[in-house]
Amino acid sequence: MSAGEDESLSRETQQAKITEVRKSIGPLTGKLAIYCSDGCIARYLRARNWNSKKAIKMLKASLKWRSEYMPEEIRWDDVAVEAETGKIYRSSYKDKHGRPVLVMRPRCQNTNSIKGQIKYLVYCMENAILNLGEEQEQMVWLIDFHGFSLSNVSLKVTKDTAHVLQNHYPERLGVAILYDAPKIFEPFWKMAKPFLEPKTANKVKFVYSDDPNTNKIMDELFDMGMVESAFGGKHGEDFDINKYATRMRKDDEKLPFVWGAHHSLISPPPVSTGVSSTSSDSDPEAFDMKEEKAVISSDEDKGAKYY
Repeated sequence: MSAGEDESLSRETQQAKITEVRKSIGPLTGKLAIYCSDGCIARYLRARNWNSKKAIKMLKASLKWRSEYMPEEIRWDDVAVEAETGKIYRSSYKDKHGRPVLVMRPRCQNTNSIKGQIKYLVYCMENAILNLGEEQEQMVWLIDFHGFSLSNVSLKVTKDTAHVLQNHYPERLGVAILYDAPKIFEPFWKMAKPFLEPKTANKVKFVYSDDPNTNKIMDELFDMGMVESAFGGKHGEDFDINKYATRMRKDDEKLPFVWGAHHSLISPPPVSTGVSSTSSDSDPEAFDMKEEKAVISSDEDKGAKYY
């Protein structure tokens, strides 16, 4: 559902549906209570076009998955082997709307473990959510198809990935940019597209370096001086696993403040009304404790900025 369609429902109606879902879910404790904020419930409702029964079914399945899979417990050292080649990493910049950016490079696939690949993807999603901009709930994917071959991808992994992302991270994707996808990708895309919800498929944008019309998408979304040269930007530094590992371990240190027994991060309203300016975490090694104290509040606030 688009923002415009959201606005067709009054805030009172939206809140009533959120309350209906919360009552159906019943009382929650611990990390599931932190996860199930009003903003979280609103995303499940939007994913199901504000159909309460469908949203309840979807959310209950996610709560079961989270209680068993425990994505919030995954740490960098659990998945570091999957990250060595930089096949997925969170960029140090955000887009002009304050959304974190996950860069994906299919040619850099380095393992055959479907379980390991999905676990690393989940870690990346959780990390991107941890780094959301103010009043933002979504992220951007930049997919670099240079050097791509069909041997780099698996239909099974794609199916499992689509299942996890659509069912357990609804409304988290803002846009996915497929950059310089080759002709040989087209048959794979035709096979993969049915696994995607139509709304999700519509968020996929194809951009080609030799096409000024599609390049406008990049200019509208990013400060190109910060974007990797692989995407037509001016930043030429390549992925450095050691620097990235330092960033991720620093982020891991924040997680106890998010998932602690008595603390969570403040949630934006279910319907976002503002847009953040371009931002960067170019100094990832520094974790500002003043900023941390500014965003931490009690669980009684009914939900986290994180969720």
